[in-house]
Amino acid sequence: QLQASGGGLVRPGGSLRLSCAISGFALTQDAIGWFRQAPGKEREGVSCISSRDESIYYADPVKGRFTISSDNTNNTVYLQMNNLKPEDTAVYYCARSPYCIMVDAIYNYWGQGTQVTVSS
Repeated sequence: QLQASGGGLVRPGGSLRLSCAISGFALTQDAIGWFRQAPGKEREGVSCISSRDESIYYADPVKGRFTISSDNTNNTVYLQMNNLKPEDTAVYYCARSPYCIMVDAIYNYWGQGTQVTVSS
């Protein structure tokens, strides 16, 4: 299971840290990705991390602002989001995949979403 949390309302330029708590498997087994979906838009990949092959990926819109990390001891993946913009507003999901690739079709387990709203 994957449990996303940490969303909320923040002003532009602010920060949030999302958490994806994992149970039932170890982080060293698979990659974890973060996706987001804004109202009226398609779901898009944000970032992913694989402890197994030490790979990390960021989508262009979040490079330099978001940082993904994993805590293998606590089986949790974090997404630190800084300098948030209104266009980051979306429901954020974490998901499990064999590989750190931003293709949602290969993610076979999804957590419930957490809402992030960036507004003044």
